[in-house]
Amino acid sequence: MKVLVTGAAGFIGYHVARRLIERGDSVVGFDIVNDYYDPALKKARLAQLDELGRTQGAQYRFIRADLADRVAVEAAFAGEKFDRVIHLAAQAGVRYSLEDPHSYVQSNLVGFTNILEACRHNGVGQLTYASTSSVYGANTKMPFSEHDGANHPLQFYAATKRANELMAHSYSHLFALPTTGLRFFTVYGPWGRPDMALFKFTRAILAGEPIDVFNHGNHTRDFTYIDDIVEGVIRASDTPASPDPDWDAAAPDPARSNAPFRIFNIGNSDPVKLADYIDALEEALGKKAVRNLLPLQPGDVPDTFSDTTELTAATGYRPSTSVREGVARFVAWYRAHYGE
Repeated sequence: MKVLVTGAAGFIGYHVARRLIERGDSVVGFDIVNDYYDPALKKARLAQLDELGRTQGAQYRFIRADLADRVAVEAAFAGEKFDRVIHLAAQAGVRYSLEDPHSYVQSNLVGFTNILEACRHNGVGQLTYASTSSVYGANTKMPFSEHDGANHPLQFYAATKRANELMAHSYSHLFALPTTGLRFFTVYGPWGRPDMALFKFTRAILAGEPIDVFNHGNHTRDFTYIDDIVEGVIRASDTPASPDPDWDAAAPDPARSNAPFRIFNIGNSDPVKLADYIDALEEALGKKAVRNLLPLQPGDVPDTFSDTTELTAATGYRPSTSVREGVARFVAWYRAHYGE
């Protein structure tokens, strides 16, 4: 198949594009390569994709452009006939949305509108897009289920991703565009983002600097290893959404529809306390952290826990990487990449 992967220079996008190239798909990557975090890391990921495409003789090319640029998006679609679109580009980060909300409007709302329109007008057979577990917000019912409401986000980032889900449904309903939203739960692993905890903790511990541990390390996260995430993303993309014949308009399920629309959690379904996550990192590094214990940050939720029953039933998704194994793999990559 020919697949467009937006956010190909990003953490998850890079890994998804890599897996698709390895299995023989024709892949077009799309990314603005901005400076939200070190562009050198993004360029290194893209260099890996270029090299993989050459060595495997794969059909791969990259477009550097802004998804908020409607003309650029339309041009990308006009030049290709995409069977699938995997939309992973976004302005990410919970805390940064407190500082620069306008960047989230451009990337997550304007950019997503351009993708929806391009998919609509070019006959794309399935749009799979990134949402986030942060949409659950003030919901404290565990585990988080797609069948429960997600209408009380606690940060603007989450609000824009919830908006994406609603926008996707409108296009599924109006234009029969198959769409699948994936609510990611704390993804980590090699080539990860420098603004995320594992990367920041590793760098600080190796430098002998203290790490900020919010909520005194007592909150839990459903940490999900990147290889497991990629498997779920591609399985979802390979299985286009279809209308739910049992959907009841009098008692509507928010994760399904009588249109070709669905939402899935994609996580590990095994929450780990932050303090234990740091323990695993210390073990992999062979070095203890100096922990600066702080209260919970504004916009953070105390706990996350994914119910992935629906994704498993639809695609066979089964995560298999433990936190200790995944953290050790990240540390091995980090030391090799940065020579530490």
